[in-house]
Amino acid sequence: MRLKISLLKEPKHQELVSCVGWTTAEELYSCSDDHQIVKWNLLTSETSLIVKLPDDIYPIDLHWFPKSLGIKKQTQAESFVLTSSDGKFHLISKLGRVEKSVEAHCGAVLAGRWNYEGTALVTVGEDGQVKIWSKTGMLRSTLAQQGTPVYSVAWGPDSEKVLYTAGKQLIIKPLQPNAKVLQWKAHDGIILKVDWNSVNDLILSAGEDCKYKVWDSYGRVLYGSQPHEHPITSVAWAPDGELFAVGSFHTLRLCDKTGWSYALEKPNTGSIFNIAWSIDGTQIAGACGNGHVVFAHVVEQRWEWKNFQVTLTKRRTMQVRNVLNDAMDLLEFRDRVIKASLNHAHLVVSTSLQCYVFSTKNWNTPLIFDLKEGTVSLILQAERHFLLVDGGGIYLHSYEGRFISSPKFPGMRTDILNAQTVSLSNDTIAIKDKADEKIIFLFEASTGKPLGDGRLLSHKNEISEIALDQKGLTNDRKIAFIDKNRDLYITSVKRFGKEEQIIKLGTMVHTLAWCDTCNILCGIQDTRFTVWYYPNTIYVDRDILPKTLYERDASEYSKNPHIVSFVGNQVTIRRADGSLVHISISPYPAILHEYVSSSKWEEAVRLCRFVKEQSMWACLAAMAVANRDMVTAEIAYAAVGEIDKVRYINAIKDLPSRESKMAHILMFSGNIQEAETVLLQAGLVYQAIQININLYNWERALELAVKYKTHVDTVLAYRQKFLETFGKQETNKRYLQYAEGLQIDWEKIKAKIEMEITKERDRPSSGQSSKSVGLKH
Repeated sequence: MRLKISLLKEPKHQELVSCVGWTTAEELYSCSDDHQIVKWNLLTSETSLIVKLPDDIYPIDLHWFPKSLGIKKQTQAESFVLTSSDGKFHLISKLGRVEKSVEAHCGAVLAGRWNYEGTALVTVGEDGQVKIWSKTGMLRSTLAQQGTPVYSVAWGPDSEKVLYTAGKQLIIKPLQPNAKVLQWKAHDGIILKVDWNSVNDLILSAGEDCKYKVWDSYGRVLYGSQPHEHPITSVAWAPDGELFAVGSFHTLRLCDKTGWSYALEKPNTGSIFNIAWSIDGTQIAGACGNGHVVFAHVVEQRWEWKNFQVTLTKRRTMQVRNVLNDAMDLLEFRDRVIKASLNHAHLVVSTSLQCYVFSTKNWNTPLIFDLKEGTVSLILQAERHFLLVDGGGIYLHSYEGRFISSPKFPGMRTDILNAQTVSLSNDTIAIKDKADEKIIFLFEASTGKPLGDGRLLSHKNEISEIALDQKGLTNDRKIAFIDKNRDLYITSVKRFGKEEQIIKLGTMVHTLAWCDTCNILCGIQDTRFTVWYYPNTIYVDRDILPKTLYERDASEYSKNPHIVSFVGNQVTIRRADGSLVHISISPYPAILHEYVSSSKWEEAVRLCRFVKEQSMWACLAAMAVANRDMVTAEIAYAAVGEIDKVRYINAIKDLPSRESKMAHILMFSGNIQEAETVLLQAGLVYQAIQININLYNWERALELAVKYKTHVDTVLAYRQKFLETFGKQETNKRYLQYAEGLQIDWEKIKAKIEMEITKERDRPSSGQSSKSVGLKH
C-alpha cells in the first residue's frame, strides 16, 4: 500500500494553509493565513474562492458539522466551525456566510471539534481552557482550566469523554462531574496533535519530541515511533480505524493502526499542519506550510486468497494475478474503489455507487448492483453470502446479488462496526453492541430477525472480539469470543429455553480465527500459537481437551501479532512490524472433521491409525461421544489410554434399555440434569434415583423418591451404608424424618431393584424419548 501524491505547481494560497476539511469525497475546503477560504473540486480539478475573511481573522482549525443526524440524512455537510487567533470561533455556512461569531477564549482558539452526533462543540485555547458549547454556540460548561495552552482536542467514541493535551501530558476527562479523570505523560516534548478513533477506540498523539504514538483508551502505549528529523505537526485516523496518516516537515506517512508504516512520502510541502481524511477513507488532504494543499490517494492495497492476488493499481483499476499459472486480469470500474474483500472464491468490490461481485472462476462478467448509501465501511464474506455495512445499515446479499436481509437492533450505530465486532456465517450474523459491550446480538441470516427466542448473548465482562464458526449444522453453530481480560470463551448460538453455558477455552488470547473449511479454531495465547482441533470437546469431555490441541512457540511473531486469515490448513499472521508469516498446520484434523460430518466412522478410525497422533485419537473420541457412536468412542479412548472411560462405555453398552444408555451417555458428557430428565420422561424413576445416589447427590435422590412415592427405603439404606463407611452420624433433617420407624431390609431392597431392572428389560423400548432429548455438542 502506498500514497499517490498530487501537488499543484503553484500554491493557491499566498500564506501557510492552517486547516482543511472535506464536505464530500470529492470536495474540500481549505483556510489560510491569507484570510481566504478556498473550495477544491477534485472531479473537475477546479478551485474557487468562497470567502475572504476580515484581515484580523487568522484561521487555525476547521471542522465540518457531522453529516448523519438521526433519521434526517444529509448527503453533505452544510456548515463548519472555524476557530481563529482572535479568541473567537465562527459558525460558517457552506456558501461562506458567517452565521455567528462567538468570543470563546483569551488568546487564540487552537482547536474546535463537533461531537459525533453534532449536539455539542468543544473548543480549546491558549488560555488553557476546555469549553463545551451547544450546537448554536451557547456556552454550556467550562470542562477544564490549566496554566498551559491546550493545542489539540478530540471526542471519545461515545461523545461522553474529551481528550486534550496539557504540555507533555494527555488528559481524558468525562463530561459527567466527579467522574475519574485519566492523565498520563505521553511525550518528552509538547504534544501538538491528538486524534481518537470511534471504531477501534485507539488514540493517536504527536509531539515536538518528533515522535508519534498509538495508545488504547486506558492510556497504555501500543506503539511508539522512532524520532523523526522534525516535530510531528499532524496526525489523523482514517474513518474505519484501519489506517492513520502522520504529517511533518516535507513528510507524509501512511501507517497501519498497530503503528508500523506502509509508506513514506517526501512532498515539497513545508510542515503539514493539518490532515483530513475523505469520508470514504480513500484519500488524504494536507494543509501545508508553503501555501499548498497536498492530496494523497491510497493505492496498491492487496488482497490474497489461496492462489489469487488482487491489487488496486489505480483508483478505478484492479489487477488480478493467479500465481499458479501467472495469468493476469485487469478489472476496470466506473467509479473509484472504496472497499474490497476476497474470500470464499469471490471478490466483492464496492465503489462509490455500486457493488461488484466477481467469481474467481470468471473475472470477465461481474454481477453489479447499485448501493443505497454509497460509502461502504466494511465487507464480510461467508461461503453462501456477504455482508455490507454502510452509514445507513447492515445489508446481506447473496453472491448472485440478491438482497437477503438487513438486521436491525435498537441504538444501532453502523459507522463504528469493524471485523472484530461483526461476524458472519452461512446462517447467523453476530454483532457486538457498542452501548453495552457485554452483549452480542444474534440474527438469522435468511430473515434478519433475532435468533431463537430473541434473547441476547450476555457475558460478565466486556467483549473485545467475536467470531462465528463457518461449517456444520445450524443447530451446532458456535461463537467464540475474547473478553477484555483476554480470556477466550465458546458458547452455542442457539438460544432456546434454557440458558446456554458460556465455557472458557483459554486465557491470554490476543487474536483468534476459525478455519473456513471446517470447525477448527486457532489463536495466539500469550507466547504460544494454539490450534483447537475440535473446540466442541469442551461440551463432551473436558478432561481430554488438552489432548486435542496443537501448540507451538509464538515468540518469533514478536509483540501483538494478529491472525489475518485461516484458509484450509494455512494460517496467516501479521507481526507487529507489518511482515506476514504463514504457518501450515496438519491437514489430517480437517479430513477427520469431513469423515465425521458424513458419518464415515470406519474411515475416521483408519485415518487415526495411519496418522498415529494422540491429538487425532482424542478428537475422534470426543466426536464419537458427541454423535453417540460408542463403538468408535471405545476404540479412540483406548488409543489415548483413558481406561476408566473405556470401562464406563462398556458398562453403558450392557444397560438394558435405550433410555438408560442415552442417560449414561449424557452423564458421560457431564449433563446430569438432562440424563435425569431422559429417565424420568421414560418413567424409569428408580434409575433416575440411582444415578443421583451414585453421584452422592443425596438431597435430590430423596426428593425424587418422595415425589414419586417409591424407593424411599432404598435411598435411606444407601445413605446409611454411606455414613457407616465413613463412621458418621446422620445430621440431615429430612433423612432423620423419613428414617423414623423405618426398618431397613437389604433383602427386600435387592429384590425390588432386581424387579426394576427386569421390568426395564422387558418394556417395549420406545425410541421416542431418546430422540426428544438431543445431546448438546
